[in-house]
Amino acid sequence: MDYQWDFGAVWLHKDMLLVGLLGTFKLAAMSILFGVVVGIFVALARLSHRRIFSMPATWFVEFYRNTPPIVHFFWFFYALPIVVNISLDPYWAGIIALSTQSGAFYAEVFRGGIRSIERGQWEGARAIGMSYSQIMTRVILPQATRRMVGPFVERSFELLKTTSLASTLAYADLLYEAMQVNSITYRPLEVYSSVAFLYFISLFTISMLVRLGEHRFAQA
Repeated sequence: MDYQWDFGAVWLHKDMLLVGLLGTFKLAAMSILFGVVVGIFVALARLSHRRIFSMPATWFVEFYRNTPPIVHFFWFFYALPIVVNISLDPYWAGIIALSTQSGAFYAEVFRGGIRSIERGQWEGARAIGMSYSQIMTRVILPQATRRMVGPFVERSFELLKTTSLASTLAYADLLYEAMQVNSITYRPLEVYSSVAFLYFISLFTISMLVRLGEHRFAQA
């Protein structure tokens, strides 16, 4: 392939890509925060012995498991305003879409971590007179948290990559800004190679920091 690489044009618009990268992290951070809250409530509902709580939570999880993420973006941006008569900008539509979707998967991470603790631990704690809340906070969660870290981080990485779908709503994330740069420079190979590099460096750096934290956490 006789192609002359030229990243100079991309470098001239690096500020646009950096703004997009910041927008990506801003969207991901808020979505993770709200997603964790959603996940905790859904997990507790799924663990409940009352079907009035467990069944809706199960349907919630199965819905998000079996529908494409981009449909959620479009629904919350285009359809929800029709239902509630409130217009959402791309940022908040993206947060709601990502938070509910990630909440469903975080719920399974939390539920799986809690249920992975041996039954004998529950029975032993009950035998010494602990209440349910005491069992959870003093016995179950400290152990379950260690087992949740890996799946939780993996799911968060998936969420960060899924933020690229917000570009379809014209949200100024990394991919959207890259498309703007490409429309100016007409250098798609360099532009999208730069985007891939930025995603890789960002996620790889976070991954290394998380592994370092896990190692120290395991030794604590």
